[in-house]
Amino acid sequence: MSEGPILFSPAPYHILSYGTLLGTQVFHTFINSVASFKVLERPQFAILQRAVFPSYFGIQAAAPVLLALTYPGRTNILRGIDTPSSLAGVFHSSNRWGVLVPLGTILATGLVNLTYLLPETNKITALRRQQEKKDGKASYDAAPHSKDMAALNKKFGQLHGISSLLNLVSSTSSH
Repeated sequence: MSEGPILFSPAPYHILSYGTLLGTQVFHTFINSVASFKVLERPQFAILQRAVFPSYFGIQAAAPVLLALTYPGRTNILRGIDTPSSLAGVFHSSNRWGVLVPLGTILATGLVNLTYLLPETNKITALRRQQEKKDGKASYDAAPHSKDMAALNKKFGQLHGISSLLNLVSSTSSH
């Protein structure tokens, strides 16, 4: 007997949430960022990234929550497993490593990028712009740089590297 229209079940919303997460990660990481870096001047590329990253990291933080809330559950007659839907299914012991850990990882990496690394990177970027005016030289111009700019470039590189690593971990956890 039918349980009702599919629109009233969590399944289509789960698929839409997953598609949004995976599609956003793949598109931004492998298409949008690469193409933008190739065709935009460095200052315009930075402006674009600064505008896109809050939404991008917001999706990385929100999508795992939506995926957990819309988890459709499953029944495996052969293994005798019947997991509930929604959060109860995500926290079910049979889903600990295959569902809970990946969703938690994506959530954590998105939140770290959104709430810590993005604001810190923006602060360093602003300091670099100020230092560029003092030095009369762009932060991305060839060395040598002033001691202050070298320190700011190093800090920016560290933050960007950590963010990129977290993005890679998040993308890998999504697959």
